[in-house]
Amino acid sequence: MRYEGKVYRPPSEASSVIIQSTVGCPHNQCNFCNMYKEKKFKIRPIEEIKEDLDEAKNHYGVNARRLFLADGNSILMKTDQLIEVLEYAYEVFPDLERVTTYGSAYFIALKSLAELRRLQSAGLTRIHSGMESGDNEVLEMINKGVTFEEIVEAGRMVKAADIELSEYYMVGVGGTELSQKHAINSARALNQIDPDFIRLRTFIPLSGTPMYQQYKTGELNLLSPHQALQETKMLIQNFKDISSQLLSDHISNYWDVSGKLPEDKNQMIQEINRALEINETEFRDPASGHL
Repeated sequence: MRYEGKVYRPPSEASSVIIQSTVGCPHNQCNFCNMYKEKKFKIRPIEEIKEDLDEAKNHYGVNARRLFLADGNSILMKTDQLIEVLEYAYEVFPDLERVTTYGSAYFIALKSLAELRRLQSAGLTRIHSGMESGDNEVLEMINKGVTFEEIVEAGRMVKAADIELSEYYMVGVGGTELSQKHAINSARALNQIDPDFIRLRTFIPLSGTPMYQQYKTGELNLLSPHQALQETKMLIQNFKDISSQLLSDHISNYWDVSGKLPEDKNQMIQEINRALEINETEFRDPASGHL
């Protein structure tokens, strides 16, 4: 397989075959992200993608069960092209059970519900979507390029197409000043979407990003470990009538807070309360990704 630059995938795709159907990210302007800065976005030729699928078959055999289509926002591909890739993938790997990709709300919304349903019928089973926040002030601050309303609309459309939706919430990305609004309005958005998965990621300022500079100059105040846990608790407390699976499947997080909503809601809050009893010096530095 041919890979251009660093290739990223969600932790839940650790056992997936990874094929680059696109290179880079078409937005690539989020103030917290440095993942695709060295790449110029492009959609790879379909024949190249098919050749890489053939190569993956030669390497892994025909029994692969999971496939992840990288890079950022491969959902942007023309629907007919993405369907051609999906159909060929299932031809190459007849035992495939899951094919997933990244897709943020802005690029999901460029497709109609009918197109998403066609993709589901062709075998797209899950979209990983970096919501990050449901608060419009935070979304503007991080330059996400979408609003609360657009996030909700796109998320509900994915659900209506019967494609699994994994939404990502970034703990602490609003800093101390916007933490409460960030948690409450994000819960409000997620309540309206009811995604299959809600995945927690804790904000860490990354070198080379605008938010790293804001942190270094003191314009952005990072949440302490206890403040980040309190924000997570507030998020969970404001969930209402949703059936999502909440997961803390990333090294950036201070504590493993996981469970099924609504039945595990109180248990998750109790787990956070237990973590809050631990001295903050026992947690990692808020500005460091190293545990």
